[in-house]
Amino acid sequence: MVQMGSLRVHHMHGGRGTPVVFIHGLGSSGYMEWRFNLEHAAARHRVYAPDLPGFGRTEKPRARYGVPFFTRFIERYMEDRGLRSATVVGASLGGRIALELALEHPKRVRNLVLVNALGLGRPNLQLSYGLVTLPRIGEAVMKFAGDAVRWAPQAMIRRVAARYAGASGNLRRTMDDEYFANLREVYSAAGYSDAYLATVRSLVTFKALMAADHDLSSRLGEIKVPVQLIWGADDPLFPVAHATRAHALIVRSRLAVMEGAGHTPQAERPEEFNRVLDNFLST
Repeated sequence: MVQMGSLRVHHMHGGRGTPVVFIHGLGSSGYMEWRFNLEHAAARHRVYAPDLPGFGRTEKPRARYGVPFFTRFIERYMEDRGLRSATVVGASLGGRIALELALEHPKRVRNLVLVNALGLGRPNLQLSYGLVTLPRIGEAVMKFAGDAVRWAPQAMIRRVAARYAGASGNLRRTMDDEYFANLREVYSAAGYSDAYLATVRSLVTFKALMAADHDLSSRLGEIKVPVQLIWGADDPLFPVAHATRAHALIVRSRLAVMEGAGHTPQAERPEEFNRVLDNFLST
């Protein structure tokens, strides 16, 4: 834990070398999102993976959750860690935060890695996202999800996750006993549901659904640093077409599409993901 002003922040960190900051996605945490990647990266780099406010083991204040709030947090976290700049790796919502950081605070971002990132086109939002934006219904959905995480058979949760996120492969490894223990801890934490709902409700708005907030394609030409796009080919939320278009618009970009992976290639295909990240960071 580190203390940042009034906020206690949980983070994973270690290793030596050039700094790499990992930003997790919605409802996750640094230690869950990157559980197959941090140790590998720490063999050659100094890695940092904070839990965003409201998620994981970081405190969950009453706040105006959303991309600007999280971006300010990451900038403050880097300043607190003494990082003038770093390679920034973001997945899903974390990718949208990483994009915001690169566009608004470009000196902070030495290299950028976007993993099935929000922000490169209109997402294929599922019904559950629309439901949680509704007063009372959202709270009921979160209570149901928390109960399901505690009591539903793991095999059933894996099937739901596979359908929702396009995941395939060895889901017993991807979602093992440790993962479920962490998931139960996350859902039982006071303030988690409020933070989750506030974040989703900041994202799923009329303006956002019209793509004004979720498609930064017109600004991608502003990114001058090297960019690695890593995408699961079977992601039902953010289609691979988002990545191919971004690759065409970002001058210094590479694209790795992982066949047989969905929304979380870093967990579904960790060896391949780590190899791509290694290659990018070593050039």
